[in-house]
Amino acid sequence: MQLDSETFPFDVEHVLRGVVSLRTRIPEDALTASVLGTERSGHGIVISDNGLVLTIGYLIAEANSVWLVDGQSLTAPGHVVAYDQESGFGLVQTLQRTDWPAVPLGDSTSLAVGEDVLVAGYGGLESAIHAQVLAKREFAGYWEYVLDDAIFTAPAHPNWGGAAVIDRRGALAGVGSLLVQQGDREGSSNGINMSVPVDELKPILQDLVRFGRRAAPPRPWLGWLVQEIDGNLVVAGIYEDCPADAAGLKVGDVVAGVDGEQVSGLAELFRRIWGLGDAGVLVPLDVRRGNTTQRIEVQSEDRDRRSRSEPLH
Repeated sequence: MQLDSETFPFDVEHVLRGVVSLRTRIPEDALTASVLGTERSGHGIVISDNGLVLTIGYLIAEANSVWLVDGQSLTAPGHVVAYDQESGFGLVQTLQRTDWPAVPLGDSTSLAVGEDVLVAGYGGLESAIHAQVLAKREFAGYWEYVLDDAIFTAPAHPNWGGAAVIDRRGALAGVGSLLVQQGDREGSSNGINMSVPVDELKPILQDLVRFGRRAAPPRPWLGWLVQEIDGNLVVAGIYEDCPADAAGLKVGDVVAGVDGEQVSGLAELFRRIWGLGDAGVLVPLDVRRGNTTQRIEVQSEDRDRRSRSEPLH
């Protein structure tokens, strides 16, 4: 693609060399295998001269094999350093020397709505899209996940997982996570990318590198999937032998409240649960099943303890 040098006044091709292909294999008995599959692929962004690679965490969750490839087809093995559940970021360390340039971390807080960005996957200019920031707003994911200030860009990159959102200074502003649909005034639906802002990484980066996880106590995790359907919070999935399953929750249950207080959206539901205490706290849910409402108490856990493979250091 051709880029306006006034819009992106930096060495674009050099920066894009720091975006690499990432492929992983996950054991068949891993917790996430049934949902995310056992073979995953996307992109990673080199963020240090020693070969530390940032990606979106679901690509590497529970991986026991990681391979990275650059634009010259140089292949390097890697190992998982960390997967941070709260931010959604993952880190991989290359296991051999490379000359891949590091992409500097930018300032996603100052990224403005309407600003031009590059959304880039592995493959150089041919895999980069000139996009704009459509919005920066809260995002809640059905897998017990909330971002305060997610980045939404369009047009959508067709291979968004781990793609780099690069600002006009040539710095990394975010990492691609999802394709979401947004309706227009004519009733049409258009795909846009949701990316995790890089400022979510900065306070925890050293913890992730040193310990494989953030230093703060883990949040309570229930092991369920919840979707907002027609204004109701509906249990859409439950991981087998996890806290929600052990407590007797069922697919189709409607969550009406937490500890006697009503909740009206995914973000509020998850934040109310997290506000009860650290992982291990008892979570009292008010659940509507059929024509009755009942109290179901769920003994929460630390999500990381369910991981099939532990980070290596």
